[in-house]
Amino acid sequence: MAEFKRLLINDIVIPERLRAVEEEHAIAIAQSIVEHGLINPITVRATPNAKGGKYTLVAGAHRLRAQQINDEAEIEAMIVEGDKAEAHLVEITENLFRNELSVVDRAIFVQSYRDIWEQKHGKIEAGRPGNRANLAQLFEDEAETGGFSQHVADRMGLSKRTVKRLSQISANLHPDVRDAVRGTPIADNQSALLKIAKMEPQKQRQTAVAIRTEPDLKKALALVDPPPRLTKTQIEQATLLSRLVTAWEDASEETRNQFLDHVGLGEPDGLMAEIREAGDE
Repeated sequence: MAEFKRLLINDIVIPERLRAVEEEHAIAIAQSIVEHGLINPITVRATPNAKGGKYTLVAGAHRLRAQQINDEAEIEAMIVEGDKAEAHLVEITENLFRNELSVVDRAIFVQSYRDIWEQKHGKIEAGRPGNRANLAQLFEDEAETGGFSQHVADRMGLSKRTVKRLSQISANLHPDVRDAVRGTPIADNQSALLKIAKMEPQKQRQTAVAIRTEPDLKKALALVDPPPRLTKTQIEQATLLSRLVTAWEDASEETRNQFLDHVGLGEPDGLMAEIREAGDE
């Protein structure tokens, strides 16, 4: 049974979070609290033996940070019972279905949601005896749905295919890439994240370094896989071609006719007429 209480912020331990606190978002919440008060309390669990505090934060890191920004010493909290795994499930559930999550954060939450559930209740597999009953223990509406992916898809308003793609991203995207893309447009670009996730781990790490230097994905990938260098001969020939094109454009019709006659195309006047007619069509 949950208990509501006003706690000292210094008594709350903040564990490593799946979703990092975004300072700008916390500042916006802080302003909202000043104007309207704290509408939703944070969620904590009692951990009297924890080092550094009497309670451990379960959900509400941005609200807690907002109170700190407002120089508040206390915060309204809901104290719940449960172990560390259950606390992770609460954190994930609160964040997973929020609309402002980027694709990369949503992918991480989907995978973590599944991992922790499987640790507590066994691996989720199609056709596994008792699997649907196990899921129903956590989700009252799960018994009639098509499994974990379908459940998440229904809750998030996404297609089952999208949920599977999020799972592909979370399972294969290197942690360095996750850190590098946060705060960039790439973090919310599903096709780009899938493309990077298909790379070898070493290439992904190189891509992460490139993204920190150049946030534009196309340019970053060019730094990782630059176009092949041209040989000296190819460069010389490309220069000659450019000069030829420029010379042709600058030449008069008489000079062009003389050139065509020189290269042996024959009847230059007739050929030029055909070229002009083709251009008029």
